[in-house]
Amino acid sequence: MSKKRRVFDIEFDAAALEPETAAPVPAGTETEARRGPMATAIGENAAALADRQAAEAAIRAENDRLAHAFVALKKSGLIVDLIPLEQVRMTKLTRDRVAKRDPELDELKASIQAVGLSNPIRVEEVDDGVYELVQGFRRLSAFRELHAETGDPAYARIPAGLMARGARLAKLYQRMVDENLIRRDISFAEMAQLAWAYKREETQEELDVGEAIDLLYASAGRQKRSYIKHFAQLMRLLGNDLAHAEAIPRALGLQLVKMMEEDAGLAGRIRAVLANMPDRDADAELALLRDVTKPAKPGAVHETGKPATKPPAATTAKTTIRLARPDGLAKCVASDGRVEVQFARDFSALDRRKLEQALRAFLDSLEV
Repeated sequence: MSKKRRVFDIEFDAAALEPETAAPVPAGTETEARRGPMATAIGENAAALADRQAAEAAIRAENDRLAHAFVALKKSGLIVDLIPLEQVRMTKLTRDRVAKRDPELDELKASIQAVGLSNPIRVEEVDDGVYELVQGFRRLSAFRELHAETGDPAYARIPAGLMARGARLAKLYQRMVDENLIRRDISFAEMAQLAWAYKREETQEELDVGEAIDLLYASAGRQKRSYIKHFAQLMRLLGNDLAHAEAIPRALGLQLVKMMEEDAGLAGRIRAVLANMPDRDADAELALLRDVTKPAKPGAVHETGKPATKPPAATTAKTTIRLARPDGLAKCVASDGRVEVQFARDFSALDRRKLEQALRAFLDSLEV
């Protein structure tokens, strides 16, 4: 006896059998109501995925923009961070500073203690956690002394502008030079020494020291570059024998160079005299150099051993100027190597920096 097979009639909705590739149906419509829950979920996921991809693309574009902006700021040294003192080294660049301690460093330390460091140093990142100093030798020295003296952790790290790696050596030197050109205490001898150091470290034998000066001090005036070139010759002839080259004033340095160019043996005689005074201070060294340039009476002999035949030059000429000021009359007397101002005011009571700025502006105006 055979069993009968049961047949069930199943009715399918024609709309449910439509391809899934059909366009999305707005929610709430009659057709949407007929769609199954799986088709609705797939549609919603596709829309969410598209939105997420668009958001991620926008984020990537913004990150790229910020990364380029960060690199540009870093190249300019405008990204500032607190760098531990022990992570800053000074080996890549020859500093345009003498090795002796700056006597005015105490003023800078007092200013840092009172108001903090208003101008960060600049460093180049040379390795992970290692930075090379580019600008700010005095500021770094002040922080190191303050930390050693006080033990205050606030001085264990110094604000520093971070420069990107790989800057050309010439660019780093120019950054250091441009900052120090506006300083009141950088000497012509120190600038000349830096030019020689740059010539050596660039290993460009064909680079003349005059060309090095024109490159490094491009922002300085032509006359100032000329003075630096004269001092470069002074340092070539006497640099290794001078203990206080930074103390040599411009006029004395220029005159020494002129005299040594006229007398080829003078440099050797000066070196011999300097060698006999190993413990001399700056004043003693300047006195000796000035003695070399002084006109002597006929028959007299300088310490350098060269007979002097020229009579002393007359130095009696004077120029007197009276200036009417709102607070009184100022009398100025100018003579050879001297300018005197007589005015009813206590100049010693003025702020030292303000007075030095005024004097520097006065002397600079005479060079134009």
